[in-house]
This record gives sequence, C-alpha cells and structure tokens, in this order.
Amino acid sequence: MWVFPGEWNILDSGYAGLDTLFFLSPWVFLFLVPAVTMRMIAEEKRLGTIEHLYTKPLTEREIIWGKYLASVALVLLSLLPCLIYYISVYLLGETPGNLDKGATLGAFIGLFFLAAVYASAGIFASSITDNQVIAFIIAVLFCFVLFMGFDSFAYLPGLKKLDEFVINLGINEHYKSISRGVIDSRDVIYFIAVSLIFVEATRLMLLSRKWKKKS
Repeated sequence: MWVFPGEWNILDSGYAGLDTLFFLSPWVFLFLVPAVTMRMIAEEKRLGTIEHLYTKPLTEREIIWGKYLASVALVLLSLLPCLIYYISVYLLGETPGNLDKGATLGAFIGLFFLAAVYASAGIFASSITDNQVIAFIIAVLFCFVLFMGFDSFAYLPGLKKLDEFVINLGINEHYKSISRGVIDSRDVIYFIAVSLIFVEATRLMLLSRKWKKKS
C-alpha cells in the first residue's frame, strides 16, 4: 500500500483512503488464519496429546472453545497494527481527518467477524486430519468457498432465480454490508451462526474419534 507502485499504492492514487486495506485483508486472512489454526487439533492428534487433554476435567466443547478463542484472539492482535494505517491516512491527507469514520469502524468490525468465521473453519479442518499441511489446505478451500464460492455458484444458469439467496449464504455479501458502516443484526447473526456451526461440527468430529477408540 505504501511501497510497491501500482493501483493499490496510496501515494500513487492521490486519494487518502483505506479501501485498499479492506479489499486486500480478506485475501491475506484467507491464508493467515488457516496457518494459525492448522496445528490446533491436527498436531495434538499426531503427537497423541489429545488423549492427555481428555484426562483433564474438560469437555470436548471446552477444549474446542479454548482453542477457537485463542485463534480469534491471535487474529485480533494481527488487526491492531492496522490502526497505524488509519492514523497515517487520517493525519497525512490534504485535509486531516477527512475519513469516513463510520465506514472505517464498520470495515474493521467486518474484518474481525470474517476472521472469526475463518478461524472456526480452520479449527474444523484441523479436526479432520492429523497432518497440519493438509489441515491448512482444507481450511483455505473452506474459507475460499465461503468467501467467493457462493458468489460464483449464484451465477450458474440453473440458479438465476435463487441468485440473491445463494449470494447471501456466502461471507462476501455480509462483509461488504458491514464495511459500509451499517451494522445490520442479520449480518452479525450470520457470522455468529456460521462460526457456531463449524465449532459444533468440530466437537462432533472429536466425539466420533473418541467413539471409534472405545469401539
């Protein structure tokens, strides 16, 4: 945004804004978040330490939520340095402070929710396998389908009458909605619901593994 020349460079564009940051961040998170979550459960299974966790007075749900919230907290920490971009653009514009504060706050909130969904998908992918590289690849595929896949499916010839419904199943439409600075309860419910679905699916994966071992 500041060093490499081109259409994404703020200095070359001559416009003081953070649109580039919020356009590129979902794609950066598409790889960053799976990299954070890929070892969460897969490595425990590979090393056999998952059985050690089962001996603790913890339920599967508590184990998964602990790992999930740790992932979200780490991603949140990665968002904090982005405030430097906001302060820089806020102060260095021709008219200092000429930024849409509502839209910027909404975009940051949207990024957080998007990362939370990515983290839940990454935790689920990590529970499927005991290989962290495979977990990373599966998580990237899940996140890509959630972010762009439904938009592409919506334009298939047989889905023309359902295109709006299919698009709303994906993350991108809800992320763009929040990024406009309007916090719609439907968008918030969507992000929370998708995260809960993946977290609960992860719990079921761990339960199925325990049942197999018992049998």
